[in-house]
Amino acid sequence: MSAPVLIGYFEKEEQVLEATRAVREAGHDLRDVYTPYAVHGLDDAMGLKPSRLTWVCFGAGLTGATLAMSLQLYTSVVSWPLNVGGKPFNSFPAFIPVTFELTVLFAALTTVAAFLVRTKLFPGNKRPALPRVTDDRFAIVVAPRQTPESLEAAEDLMRRHGAVATDVREVPS
Repeated sequence: MSAPVLIGYFEKEEQVLEATRAVREAGHDLRDVYTPYAVHGLDDAMGLKPSRLTWVCFGAGLTGATLAMSLQLYTSVVSWPLNVGGKPFNSFPAFIPVTFELTVLFAALTTVAAFLVRTKLFPGNKRPALPRVTDDRFAIVVAPRQTPESLEAAEDLMRRHGAVATDVREVPS
């Protein structure tokens, strides 16, 4: 099953921000906004909730720190206690570098994996790219209501806000 979407191409980020707000206020289904770089304020204009990826990163880092500290404590106190220079077996300052490294490693790898799974960017996924969007253009993808008047209204709305071109495409729903 496929549904038509309207794609509006813009030259400036100010135009994209204004058009995104206008499309949302008009009640159209805003699918996505594509930009060649991060645009400040676009999340608010799109009405997106804050990302939960920060919590995934925090949890993975906490897991890495806990595992690193537990493994070092177990090996130096329980499994293989060695008296090195009269230092105590549970010498926590010596555990800090390894704990920090495993915290960063777990947080980074888990966050990247969660991001790739959430966005469905896995190997073999062949999705066509919009022309010039990764280079110097901005694009708004809107799924207007299923009436021809709605499609024309959405196109007119984008043109009024500075769209240099519009395109209607069929995408799998």
